[in-house]
Amino acid sequence: MDKRQIRKDIKEKLQAVPPDVLKKWSSNIAANLFNTDDWKQADTIAITISRGTEVDTKAIIEKGWEERKQMVVPKCEPATKGMTFRVLESFDQLEVVYYGLLEPKENETKAVSPSKIKLIVVPGLGFNQNGYRVGFGGGYYDRFLSEYNGRKAALAFQEVQLVDELPIEEHDVPVNLIVTNKQVILCR
Repeated sequence: MDKRQIRKDIKEKLQAVPPDVLKKWSSNIAANLFNTDDWKQADTIAITISRGTEVDTKAIIEKGWEERKQMVVPKCEPATKGMTFRVLESFDQLEVVYYGLLEPKENETKAVSPSKIKLIVVPGLGFNQNGYRVGFGGGYYDRFLSEYNGRKAALAFQEVQLVDELPIEEHDVPVNLIVTNKQVILCR
């Protein structure tokens, strides 16, 4: 099965899950994440702003602020397909960009060096037990992760987003752990 088909199948399954169930699962995922050593030891955490049927990251960001962690979110550069992470101190520092994504306002946030990021929460649609993923197709994270040496986690609804097999390409970088609504899977 190719990545396009996997993306389509998982998106359809996610759409079929009632919003209240996704909300409960997201809450369980957040609780499981907060119990990991990776979360506890990281002072700077990179994470995306969720939308739609993705695992809700807003409560995770708020918990990070509460614990005085530096929460950084991605700013994509479509011309270069590159990405920088910028410090987010308030949801008011976000703006809607292409595809309806929320990104940090450059004039209100400062960029952070990738070496300062201790944990990056990598988005994706599907994951296998070894930490490989099918992303959303832009390639931004693949490029960023090829140069990143810190810890990598993924958040996934276990019943929908964990798959047995994925096509793995040479440039794919696996995550170290997958945090689901039921467990934390240590990869590789």
